[in-house]
Amino acid sequence: MTVATTELQPGFADKVLSAQSTFRTVMEAMARPGQVMPANDEVGRPPSMMAGVAAIALTLLDQDTPVWLDPAFVGVPEVSAWLKFHTGAPVVMRPELASFALVAAPAMLPDLASFALGTPEYPDRSTTLILQVPSLSEGQTFRLRGPGIDGTTSLTATLEPNDLFARLSINEALFPRGIDVILVDDRSLVAIPRTTRLASAGV
Repeated sequence: MTVATTELQPGFADKVLSAQSTFRTVMEAMARPGQVMPANDEVGRPPSMMAGVAAIALTLLDQDTPVWLDPAFVGVPEVSAWLKFHTGAPVVMRPELASFALVAAPAMLPDLASFALGTPEYPDRSTTLILQVPSLSEGQTFRLRGPGIDGTTSLTATLEPNDLFARLSINEALFPRGIDVILVDDRSLVAIPRTTRLASAGV
């Protein structure tokens, strides 16, 4: 199915200022792991894509950043057409080739080892996962530790996959390589950099 550009949703209402604002939000989130940050800029998007994911995509993706889409996003032709029109980012079929991965159904997330993990010389050449999750305000409470966190910090969230932090434990053995994750719930986001560790989890 071919989607005409006239049918595509718009991007940012103010492309420059909104991209700058979202970039600052993402950088602050990475510097303060586990802290919920707002992504308040007005942004058009395909119906299946959360506003926060759209804002991050418009800010971080360009023609030099290959992106992998999970099957839930691939199944909506408007998503790849919207990304191509607004960012020029090439959509790749193999996750290990992607700089970013947009995941609409994280319960079906592939094995993290299938994504790019970086190299010892270039650890930044890894895939950043951007996951749409059910909630960043309700659910299980996770206590996190690591750089950017004073002692530990609490994140209450409903996550998919529910064993996400167990999967991310591969980062400890891989460091300085590894996977960075951005969790998105509508207009809220949380960063889980590769240096962040799960201290404990409870109901």
